[in-house]
Amino acid sequence: MIQRFVALGDSFTEGVGDDDPAYPNGVRGWADRVAEALAAADPSVTYANLAVRGRLLDRIVAEQIDPALTMRPDLVTLYAGGNDLMRPRPDIDRLAETYDVAVGKLAASGATVVLFTGVDGIEDPVFRKMRGRTAVYNEHVRLIAARHGALVVDMWAMRALRDRRMWSADRIHLGPDGHTTVAKAVLDTLGVPHRVPPVELGPPPATTAAQRRAENLHWARTHVVPWIGRRLRGTSSGDAVTAKRPEPAPVVSRP
Repeated sequence: MIQRFVALGDSFTEGVGDDDPAYPNGVRGWADRVAEALAAADPSVTYANLAVRGRLLDRIVAEQIDPALTMRPDLVTLYAGGNDLMRPRPDIDRLAETYDVAVGKLAASGATVVLFTGVDGIEDPVFRKMRGRTAVYNEHVRLIAARHGALVVDMWAMRALRDRRMWSADRIHLGPDGHTTVAKAVLDTLGVPHRVPPVELGPPPATTAAQRRAENLHWARTHVVPWIGRRLRGTSSGDAVTAKRPEPAPVVSRP
């Protein structure tokens, strides 16, 4: 039985893209949705979320693993490495070694550990170029999970996440429908009964080549240029952000 849930990672787990001013940091996300589903079944469940947007794997491990262990969770979710994969030349094997040690520490605590593979970006002209490195990362995640008895939410196999409508306007972070879809997958992986419905978007609307070019240009100006600017300045979107739920606390179940 799950009594204490702690979520670790970066913007994916913080909930960026699923904007909601009623939540800490102004975002909801899949982890909050999972916690709310757990609390709906058992109001005594407590939940902490230490994830911070923009964090690289090394910093997530250094800043979040030990504090999480002091909370004595029986469920821990961890996703890290996505920001590293977006760097020009990531050392994926070294990242995997660090990840392996971190997952080993979490699993040794007796907690159920849930990991995630990266999403298949085949439908996106930019992230399609990262498919190779993401696939290598995913194989490491599967091996690490098998070594330590962790569960895996295989987002690579979730074809629904290839639909751009699952994503926010920046095309990097999941939107509300994407976060809902991942929340359902996490609960299903845990074998927890829930009422999170599947997201049904229907066929995508038809667009012309000119419309797609205009959308891509707007996206580049609005989101890519600022991202490049932060890289050049050596800053991160999470520099002024703190963990949204730094301590385990009861959860208010919401629809």
